[in-house]
Amino acid sequence: MELSQLLPMTVFALAASISPGPVNLVCLNSGARFGVSAGLVFVSGATVGFTLLFIAVGWGLYSALSVVPGFNSALRWSGVAFLLYLCSVLFRDSGQLSSGGNGIAPGFMTGAVMQWVNPKAWMASASGIAVFAGGGDLKLTLVFASLYFVICWLSLSCWVFAGVFLSQYVTNTKSMRYLNRGVALMLFGSCLYLVLEV
Repeated sequence: MELSQLLPMTVFALAASISPGPVNLVCLNSGARFGVSAGLVFVSGATVGFTLLFIAVGWGLYSALSVVPGFNSALRWSGVAFLLYLCSVLFRDSGQLSSGGNGIAPGFMTGAVMQWVNPKAWMASASGIAVFAGGGDLKLTLVFASLYFVICWLSLSCWVFAGVFLSQYVTNTKSMRYLNRGVALMLFGSCLYLVLEV
């Protein structure tokens, strides 16, 4: 594979991975609330989940499912339901900063599952495959997925570290509650976008 192919793939993967979205917001909150280690567990799950989704889409899953009546609508509504669940968890969270608080860090499986119900991940996969591996080249799909894996992990990790940086200014339960509710409202905004999107 030539550098002329890798460079546009890299730019596409970076733009899709680092741009704000539901998973990125959870990374930010996880870093601020639970620290680097817990945040990177979620990042790893989200990265593995996305990479598996990307490979599945590359091998024809999206094309096959797009002929199923109502698939896109079901994807959108399942994504909205999952995001609303996350919104409610964040909004109701006590903001307790100590390890003895009632908050539970989102784990590996949460990250992996979240990508499979995340319409942004499906669209990034489908458009990336269409542009760079549309010929059904399985080797090219795997190369692109490997590249995407590294970029996705690094991009989501940046959001965790941004959350850790933000935690310097979130020093009490009240300010953590405000952060949680702010992230919950941004996730709710993502839900509205998905519902209103034509």
